[in-house]
Amino acid sequence: MKPNRDRKAVTRRGVIAAFAATTLFPAPAVWAQSMTTQGTRRNVSSFRVAKWQDHFDTLKNGVILSDTQSKVLQYWSEDESVYRMYPTSVPLTEDLTRLGYTTVTRKVEGPSWRPTPAMKKRNPAWPDYVGPGPENPLGTHALYLSWQYYRIHGTNDTRKIGRRSSNGCIGLYNEQIADLFELATVGTQVKLI
Repeated sequence: MKPNRDRKAVTRRGVIAAFAATTLFPAPAVWAQSMTTQGTRRNVSSFRVAKWQDHFDTLKNGVILSDTQSKVLQYWSEDESVYRMYPTSVPLTEDLTRLGYTTVTRKVEGPSWRPTPAMKKRNPAWPDYVGPGPENPLGTHALYLSWQYYRIHGTNDTRKIGRRSSNGCIGLYNEQIADLFELATVGTQVKLI
């Protein structure tokens, strides 16, 4: 009996495709979780998955929890029908990091950027103003917080995500800040931990 070469080729292709899919596109692993000995839920990407009840009394207007240690932002809608988790960039240093409760006070699509006085002092070469566009460090969308100079915004420099790279703000990929921008409202509760 003659071996079926087409069958072997399909099997090899299937194995190669499955290997490539799990190696090149490991995104589902971001959501895979396991329990540690202390009972903290962690996924393979080291994101801590929190429960909103541990940080907020209510989901009124929706809530955003940004974890500056694991560099992840979580969003829950008011009725709990929507949950999102996004990787973020976080402030460069502890002294640039503000922790605690705040709210979304304004939403801007195509934000402009001006460095804060402290940023200008640290780096006088920065421009005084950058309008909307590819050179803007706030990316395509920004959620302004009740804290002066603090934002949750996009970034045009995707190398910053997952790193300590900002001057105080929380940065997301532009596609993900656009998603969060549609979900969050003025009045959404925010906590940075």
